[in-house]
Amino acid sequence: EIPPPETLSPVFREFGAAAVAILADERTGGCSYDDVVTMVAEQEEAQGEVPGPLPVISSDLIVDEIQIARAADAGAKAVTVTYGVVGAEKVMQFLKDAKALGLEVIVNVNSAEEAQGAVDAGASIISVTGVDGVDGKYAAIESLSIPEGRSVCTVANILAKDNKALEEVEEAWMCRDKGFNCVWVSDALYKSGSDPTEHPGAIINSMKAKSSVKYASPKARSGKGEGAREYLGDIMM
Repeated sequence: EIPPPETLSPVFREFGAAAVAILADERTGGCSYDDVVTMVAEQEEAQGEVPGPLPVISSDLIVDEIQIARAADAGAKAVTVTYGVVGAEKVMQFLKDAKALGLEVIVNVNSAEEAQGAVDAGASIISVTGVDGVDGKYAAIESLSIPEGRSVCTVANILAKDNKALEEVEEAWMCRDKGFNCVWVSDALYKSGSDPTEHPGAIINSMKAKSSVKYASPKARSGKGEGAREYLGDIMM
């Protein structure tokens, strides 16, 4: 069973996540906007501390600007929009709506065509979702054409595997090597059991560690492997 948001919130912060996302869609078994408020409030308790508060992302299936307004009202700093659901025109409109409310937008894509469409619509953050395997994810961003003067943050969504091998950690390392800026991890954080290496914080730590899949095993990582102390990049939950 996944612990409540107020319990997980400090774990994400203390173990080095760059942001924390709440699936604000009760219709699909997710959380509510009240949970977004709870997570924001817990993060704000870390004001003036190190590490400080994490930005909270409202991850809802957005089809209307009212949902963007609700996310802003709940204190979120970003929302997710799925290109394949709303299309280019709506993505462009939602980017404008979010900007007016001071929110960032993460556009979910699952193909090279959608990724380019999102960039052309003005997206500065794209997340490759619903694509299994590192090569498939990389294919979605490999040929991106980004206008001069703009930068685009690329996020790899790591799907949970139905095993205890922590293959997701290795996949995060490989996505880093392919040039992704961040990884988005959800269910893989909660494959927990009695093994302390499966604690969400331990998995975050392992994903952020730079190591080689040839010489290191995530489950047995001791910090003494090849380049193990180097920085991976940003990680989102």
